[in-house]
Amino acid sequence: MENEEEFLPPLNTQKVQCLMLNNLRPMKKMYLLASMLLTALAAQAQQAIFERHDTRSPQFNDDGTVTLRIKAPDAQKVSVIGDCIKDGRQDMTNQDGVWSYTTAVLPPELYNYRFYVDGAEVQDAGNIERSRDVRSFMSTFTVSKEKGDCGWLYQNHNVEHGDVAHVWYDSPTLGMKRRMSIYTPPGYDKGKAYPVLYLLHGAGGDEEAWLTLGRMAQVMDNLIALGKAKPMIVVTPNGNASDDAGPLETGLTKKEWPKKSYEESFTDIMNYVKSHYKIKKGADNTALCGLSMGGYHTFRISMLNPGTFGYIGLYSAAVRLDRSQKSFEEQLNDHPEAAGQLKALFDSKPHLYWIAIGKDDFLFQQNVALRSYLDKMQYPYEYYESEGGHIWRNWRIYLTMFAQRLF
Repeated sequence: MENEEEFLPPLNTQKVQCLMLNNLRPMKKMYLLASMLLTALAAQAQQAIFERHDTRSPQFNDDGTVTLRIKAPDAQKVSVIGDCIKDGRQDMTNQDGVWSYTTAVLPPELYNYRFYVDGAEVQDAGNIERSRDVRSFMSTFTVSKEKGDCGWLYQNHNVEHGDVAHVWYDSPTLGMKRRMSIYTPPGYDKGKAYPVLYLLHGAGGDEEAWLTLGRMAQVMDNLIALGKAKPMIVVTPNGNASDDAGPLETGLTKKEWPKKSYEESFTDIMNYVKSHYKIKKGADNTALCGLSMGGYHTFRISMLNPGTFGYIGLYSAAVRLDRSQKSFEEQLNDHPEAAGQLKALFDSKPHLYWIAIGKDDFLFQQNVALRSYLDKMQYPYEYYESEGGHIWRNWRIYLTMFAQRLF
């Protein structure tokens, strides 16, 4: 008999698979379908491994500049914005469909940027580093000139690393379960107790802001490795009282605005930390700081809990007692209990009351008014004034400075 294969029609793989499925029992059919689906998904996932972006971006040049690129051959206009860009925004140059822009020489720092292709917002496909600020995503890169500079502190290095956990805690004051992030230092699992820093975010932020935008874990790992900061637990709660997690009004579960304030609920956070982590007790081992709205929270929480925090830091803080436009002293006249709370706080003799703000910050005058009152009452504090305004570049520096003063 002649070879039968010569008379067979071309094999239709999909048709054969369907015929096989039709002749199977239901249970075996289900297993085979699942196997085929997993194989297809695995093949699709593997495909990404072999994809290559032939457009190099960012490119760090020998002269200290950085070149950003994006491939967009059909685009009519491409621009780039960011804090590494001259005047904040510049048009890019097109060469054979690859658009590029080269920065000026950049000092050590963490920088962010994104592209606009014919008006549409686009991330840098060649750069896996990015961060979220509320609903806005930006590609990022870090410039460092030498070990120990601020850019170096924001990077990962071959040092001992701490761990970060995202935990849920019960807040009976606010009537919901809420999420926060907790950094534990290298060696925490060996059983030793550690002091605690409560680190609060600003308006629009959430429990991840200090980790992504503030580079808190990298800063702590590197400062501890350099021997410039003592090992400590760092707690970054969600400061949006009406949401359980995430930025304001985009939380996992939106709640009605609670009757109690976030400041009043802060003991719920501390109670969870005390019951779930190995911590050293007392004000000598407890610090509180925050930026902007978190600075306001720090200001009010420390007043409500005199003797609880031995170290208090206000970063570009919103310093007020109500929403009126009155001066700080006029607000104190309207809220006489606040003057007593401030007195009780300073009578408890905290080791450090630290105020930091940029010269161009829109909250600068509020901080001038607070310092004027503290001077008048002879309440001891330390003050640091930086360049710039209400920006993460300042707040990362403030954390770096403040952490070295603790415990």
